Amino acid sequence: MLTVNEIFYSIQGESSHAGRPCVFVRLTACDLRCRWCDTPYAFHEGEPASLDDVCAAVESYRCPLVEITGGEPLLQRDVYPLMRRLLDAGKTVLLETGGHIDISDVPGAVVKVVDVKCPGSGEASRNDWANLDRLAGHDEVKFVIRDRTDYEFARDAVSRYRIAGRCAGVLFSPVHGVLDPAELAGWILHDRVPARVQVQLHKYVWGPEARGV
Repeated sequence: MLTVNEIFYSIQGESSHAGRPCVFVRLTACDLRCRWCDTPYAFHEGEPASLDDVCAAVESYRCPLVEITGGEPLLQRDVYPLMRRLLDAGKTVLLETGGHIDISDVPGAVVKVVDVKCPGSGEASRNDWANLDRLAGHDEVKFVIRDRTDYEFARDAVSRYRIAGRCAGVLFSPVHGVLDPAELAGWILHDRVPARVQVQLHKYVWGPEARGV
């Protein structure tokens, strides 16, 4: 049994799959409180649902790409059989995780998008840096960046841990409405960081306050 905040069909707004149609399964609960969190409603809002119900809801959209997100989805143990069932159904499965929980038990075929917390989030002390050793070649690492301090933290982490060589992509995402993407792009270009500028596409399409997109 899972506690589900929402299941919806939209355009993938982040990762290297940005722009693709995707089914999102947002699970309830998170043990982090990032200052820039844009889904605080997922901390507590949700309804119980069986694995059968969740899989049926996903299948109803007839979409090959599925993202499991939250909240922090790895707080719920039944997320692991859910990921396996979706893979067995032929789905490409993305997992958005805060990176402070061991990802070792995530099925190998799942594309893990690990969100390394920068100082501006207020949760940088929670990072499990050992997760970088658990990445597969198709996984991605994301840094949400609020200001120059966050950028330098992310830039230095990419270099120190050789993150670009461990995974399929390194994503630098400016906090929407706080850091100008052009400014972030300029820093990356100046320092030749092997990272991709990632804007939250869904917020430009539907606006930052829209839910279920």
